[in-house]
Amino acid sequence: MNNSLLIRIFGLATLLFATGVASAAPDAEEQRKDIRFASKETLTNLYKVQPSARKVVESAAGYAVFSNFGMKILFAGGGTGHGIAVDQVTKKETFMKMVEVQAGLGMGIKKFKAVFVFQRKEALDAFIKSGWEATAQTTMAAIDGDKGLALQGAISVSPGVWVYQITDQGLVLDATLKGTKYYKNDELN
Repeated sequence: MNNSLLIRIFGLATLLFATGVASAAPDAEEQRKDIRFASKETLTNLYKVQPSARKVVESAAGYAVFSNFGMKILFAGGGTGHGIAVDQVTKKETFMKMVEVQAGLGMGIKKFKAVFVFQRKEALDAFIKSGWEATAQTTMAAIDGDKGLALQGAISVSPGVWVYQITDQGLVLDATLKGTKYYKNDELN
């Protein structure tokens, strides 16, 4: 084979690959549709395993739902995910991303859903505008002393912000949010 023919074959293969990759990647509206669907499915599952959560979510200033996938191999791990934050008053949706970093010995794959509940609009707005980062200082509790709400199955991660974490096995009683950052997805908003 001569070099000219090899260059043409390589060029054609590159074009076909690039076209296939471009057509396989979902457009922004398709991604938003998928995130909305995953959010509704997660809320439905949450309400099945924790029926009292429906009232908590519906009476909140807002909520955010995330689908996360992570892996850990030996000493390091990480994960990514996507989600949506919803202002209950305006019904405005903000699409978001998450990234997670883990350290320590272990192996495994983790897939979970997280539902954040914001009791105050200011907390929701700060989460959307500035994102949120879970650190070792994240506090956990089972009852909101300010309003006396029993948020059974939820964990307090900051004042007025609660999170439900769901896996395939059901509701998780302790959140594994340490080393996780949540932020606005500029490509979908």
